[in-house]
Amino acid sequence: VQLQASGGGLVQAGGSLRLSCVASGSILDISDIGWYRQAPGKQRELVATIDRIGSINYGDSAKGRFALTRHDTRTVHLQMDSLKPEDTAVYYCKGVIVRPSHTTWEDYWGQGTLVTVSS
Repeated sequence: VQLQASGGGLVQAGGSLRLSCVASGSILDISDIGWYRQAPGKQRELVATIDRIGSINYGDSAKGRFALTRHDTRTVHLQMDSLKPEDTAVYYCKGVIVRPSHTTWEDYWGQGTLVTVSS
């Protein structure tokens, strides 16, 4: 199982970026998929996740500025608008996944994509 994250980069404050995450491999089902982020010297925090029925959970920092959408069961996009310098972080895609012939749900993380917002 792999989660491939893309779309990070450098943007000025007030600008926008769109991140994408694609899950691939031997996957039976995905219960939740979405994004977390980790800024230098800080703990990893929730940005936004979506469950299989489409309910979205946003972290406080994302509410009103970011929008998570699901293209299909294995692909999600995070539209980030009105970016601020404090949004600078490595953004990680995470999926809660069960593989075929397995009964245990496991967390899988992508490699992270760096978002840098300049002031």
